[in-house]
Amino acid sequence: MIKLIKLFTDAATKGNPGTSTAGILIIKDGKQFQYAVSLPDSSNHTAEFLAALTGFQYVEKLFGNTETLMFFSDSRIVTESIDKNYSKKYNDLLMQLAALQAKFPLVITQWIPEKENHGAHTLATQKLHSILKK
Repeated sequence: MIKLIKLFTDAATKGNPGTSTAGILIIKDGKQFQYAVSLPDSSNHTAEFLAALTGFQYVEKLFGNTETLMFFSDSRIVTESIDKNYSKKYNDLLMQLAALQAKFPLVITQWIPEKENHGAHTLATQKLHSILKK
């Protein structure tokens, strides 16, 4: 039986660049692990890459890197950059992400519509709202 971890990430940003947060949802063996984290002030696209990087770091810390990973994002720039292994503007972040992904035996990246990324989206927006209220 193939062991599989599902990773969903999303970013929320107020301003361009501005306050940014990430929502990370990890599902393993039917259990959910939810994280809402602050990111450096950035543009939305940069925040999406940072959210993905942070998500992979959390998976590696929690479970190591010996299992197949399904990675879901509603960011076309992130998923298409991974598929092409190229990004003109975000190449440094893409290379960092590729290095993290290379540690796993198999990573399957899938773009999903925002409505299917509700868990990570909610975590990111709740964290952003809590920061902006302060």
